[in-house]
Amino acid sequence: MTATTEPLEPLVDDIEPCANENLDRFLTGTVTVVPFLCLGVVAWQLWASLLGWSDVIVFVILYVSTGLGITVGFHRLFTHRSFKTGPVVRGVFAGLGSMAIEGPVISWVADHRKHHAFSDRPGDPHSPHVDHGSGLSGAFKGLAHAHLGWLFLHTHRGRRTRYAPDLLADPVVRWVDRWFVLFAVGGLASAFLLGIAIGGTITTGLTGLLWGGAVRLLVLHHVTYSINSLCHFFGRQAFQTKDESRNLFWLSFFTFGEAWHNNHHAFPTSHAHGLRAWQFDPSAWVIRGLEKSGLAWDVVRISPERQAAKTVRA
Repeated sequence: MTATTEPLEPLVDDIEPCANENLDRFLTGTVTVVPFLCLGVVAWQLWASLLGWSDVIVFVILYVSTGLGITVGFHRLFTHRSFKTGPVVRGVFAGLGSMAIEGPVISWVADHRKHHAFSDRPGDPHSPHVDHGSGLSGAFKGLAHAHLGWLFLHTHRGRRTRYAPDLLADPVVRWVDRWFVLFAVGGLASAFLLGIAIGGTITTGLTGLLWGGAVRLLVLHHVTYSINSLCHFFGRQAFQTKDESRNLFWLSFFTFGEAWHNNHHAFPTSHAHGLRAWQFDPSAWVIRGLEKSGLAWDVVRISPERQAAKTVRA
């Protein structure tokens, strides 16, 4: 199943069964709420002038590495196969993306491929436009569902065997997926160890865990969720698509180029979402860097002619 397949009618066997919904909701809630609670500690730390350079460095290192694990790895490599690479690079990006704690890689990919198959139609796991009512109330409900609410539901989640059979057959990705919890904990442990390595004390390890763990997850999760919500509601449509995807300029700086979302829905397999020279897209730069070093090949590029054929005319 590829992301470019024409939308199908939703089927019962499209939905991934959940063995324990209550436990899943509890864990999802924990990962969502705990970073917010840690904001209280952050506020105190800032007020008491305890924020150090080591905290900023730990935050940046882990935000960039795990963010690219999602954008380059989970999204452009595994979901859309925008380029090919070897098992070591696949393992690295699968591991870094798992450290973002947005779910196991195969489940993430299955949900996202289903989103493309039914984008803003019944069957889309996180559309802000389907079954939320009309008017201002419906808009708020839709945005809340697309941003966060869908994570607590299992009525439209993509079935792994249907939407990600290629990844289930990949031993590297399957191994990382199986050990997702280990990578999630490893990301938090990395924040603590980096804090000690850079700051030199247990205290800087703990504040590194705060900033490189809780704060990093809070920011990374919500900028990722904003692609599902804001980028299907606000912004410009440069290309003709069958959905409500939008380009949101300012969000591209926090999402490593993912917010050129209308561009992406117009050309899902493109390695670049920023299709103009001025469109900020560091994820594409990373892919091109891998290509130049020989670590990536078959990088998908969209010709000017294909772009022109889909361009929205004023």
